[in-house]
Amino acid sequence: MNRRTGAVAAALAALLLSAPGVAHAAPPAAPALQERVAAATVTWTLERASNPTADQQSAYTQITSAMNAAVNRYNNVSDLGKSVTVRYDPSVPTADGNINGTIRFGSDRAYMTERTALHEIAHTIGVGTSAGWSRLGGSGTWTGTQATALVRQFDGSSAKLSTGGGHFWPYGLNYENEFSGTAADRHVRIVEAMVRDGL
Repeated sequence: MNRRTGAVAAALAALLLSAPGVAHAAPPAAPALQERVAAATVTWTLERASNPTADQQSAYTQITSAMNAAVNRYNNVSDLGKSVTVRYDPSVPTADGNINGTIRFGSDRAYMTERTALHEIAHTIGVGTSAGWSRLGGSGTWTGTQATALVRQFDGSSAKLSTGGGHFWPYGLNYENEFSGTAADRHVRIVEAMVRDGL
């Protein structure tokens, strides 16, 4: 549009808007700027031997794959945050996680999976390892309202989260045959709800 055409269009618009009976709409208000708090993230590091054996290197490869998948899922599905240190420790029968942020994988390659990594990250966040867990899950049923409402959304109005031995079910991913993409996402969402409950 050249300058002359633009001037004509502006004059015509002004004339139309000033005519009697034409409602003048207020210009839309600019949306208020909202400060968004950055989501927390789960991060992890693997402690490695300086000169790894073939067994250690094989374990590191599988552990890395499992942890990357699990951490990506936690970060995509939740706003939880935790800094985790992972070790390969052949003396551990399966795997374990501690609220201090450590996870140990034993030599059994069947446990070097995303399912195990998700489950152990939950322990580092407080499942089975925190005072909140004892308070809210010590009776054999989780009593926090957020996680209870979520499991009922998934499984119906009478659903509950059972607790025992530092674990929960359903969606606790306690065994490999419980794993699916849906179950894994629900696991992370339930852990996040447990944290909101006071885990």
